[in-house]
Amino acid sequence: MAHPIRREEEKSEMAEVAVRTRTPYDRIARLYELLSSPMEAMGVREKRRRLLARARGRTLEVGIGTGKSIPHYPRGVRLFGIDLSAPMLRELTRRGRGPAFLARADVRALPFPDSSFDTVVSCCVFCSVRDPVAGLEEIRRVLKPGGFALFLEHVRPRGRIAGLLADLLSPLTRTLLGFELNRRTEENLTRAGLLLLEVRREGIWREIVATGG
Repeated sequence: MAHPIRREEEKSEMAEVAVRTRTPYDRIARLYELLSSPMEAMGVREKRRRLLARARGRTLEVGIGTGKSIPHYPRGVRLFGIDLSAPMLRELTRRGRGPAFLARADVRALPFPDSSFDTVVSCCVFCSVRDPVAGLEEIRRVLKPGGFALFLEHVRPRGRIAGLLADLLSPLTRTLLGFELNRRTEENLTRAGLLLLEVRREGIWREIVATGG
């Protein structure tokens, strides 16, 4: 096990690097809602609405982006949001979507104490996190005992040919658009110590309810 002081030092260094990091989403922040609208119309909006209906209490959304999820949260949720892209956060505030707390931060180094949130939400985020298991471990850390982590993510296709195609295209999509097509998010959740309670599978899409175990 890593020394706890050293781990905090590493997280602090990572957070400082995150402030200086540029992401592919910086370039497309103003166009993000337009570019993602076909995907939303083809079912992602409904998946998002269904999943976020389960959020309760003090809630953190990692990778909040332009705030597309904000209208779908139930009343009574106190929403906190982080994102690595400063232009995406500026677009969120320009559109008048304001959670209780908003910060530029890396999901791998969340600026919150242990056991801070009743719910943690991720929508189409872990396709782009460089070390997804590290980010998922952070989600587990800030989740209260008995709290729930809600994930809407696309994953590597199960078919042999489709999976191979996703593997071949992922370096290109990562460079141009910031995300990968071949993430194995269910397996990564388990590796991070999260317990999968419910998984709704539809094609490449996963709606997952997990807890810290």
